[in-house]
Order: sequence, then C-alpha cells, then structure tokens
Amino acid sequence: MAPAAGARLVQKVSSTRLFARVAPRVIPALDRGVHRLTRGKVLLSARMLPGVILTSTGARSGLPRRTPLACMPETVGRSWILVGSNFGRAGHPAWTHNLLAHPEAAVSWKGRDIPVTAVLLTGEERAAAWRAVLAFWPPYAAYQERVEREIRLFRLTRR
Repeated sequence: MAPAAGARLVQKVSSTRLFARVAPRVIPALDRGVHRLTRGKVLLSARMLPGVILTSTGARSGLPRRTPLACMPETVGRSWILVGSNFGRAGHPAWTHNLLAHPEAAVSWKGRDIPVTAVLLTGEERAAAWRAVLAFWPPYAAYQERVEREIRLFRLTRR
C-alpha cells in the first residue's frame, strides 16, 4: 500500500539537507519537553514515526543520557530497531557511542520505562534490518547516501 500524500510530503521534507541541519536542534528539544509535560505519554516526532526516549549511560561521563529517537518496533513492546542516522550528518550520533560502551539501557515506550539490552547489528542481520528499515521509512536511504560512514543499527531487546 502506498503512503498517503501527507506521509509522502513528510518523507520528502525529511530527506532534505535543510531538514538535516534544522531537525537535530529542534526536534529533540521539543520531544523532551512534550514527553516531560505528558508524563511520558506523547512524543511529537512520533506523529511521523514511532519513537522512544532512550536512557543510556554516557560512554565517557558515566551519567544517564536521555535521547528522543525514532524507532522501528519489531515485536511490539519486546524489541526495537534504532537507526544511528544522525539525520544524514557526517558523524555517528553520541547515543550510539553510549550503547557501544554500555549496552544495558532503558526506553520509555508509550509511557512505560522498559529495561533493554542493545546489540549493534552486523553482517546479514544488519542487511536484513536495513532492508526492513528502508521499507519502514525510505528517507533513511537519502541519509546513507550523504555520508561515507555505515549508519549504525541497534536492536534493543527487553531484559
């Protein structure tokens, strides 16, 4: 089934370089504020894609870090794929470094805090997940085309 016209427009806009420059400054701040005000029940970015608030441990600081992220639910409420696209910008996002250093984390999913373990996907497992992610949200292909690095994919599984 083809996406609705509104979804196609959102996908087209989110694939642009302007979006990649503006979104990282605006979307996480709005998401954190709305998430806090609604006691974890609403993420604005989830109007485009499902989302979680990832609580990871800082790779260098050891402090808790909360990051609103789009996700692709696999087994609803049991596992999620997180895409380290960084909106198609050059470097890996900080949260991916945190998960590599400290894979035990938590996600806030639909108002519930869920402990998870993160695994960096590689090889055929990554390839299969990447195909599923592109079918789920095609703009990730534009993000990958803009960067030389391989976008990191993580599977988060409920502990």
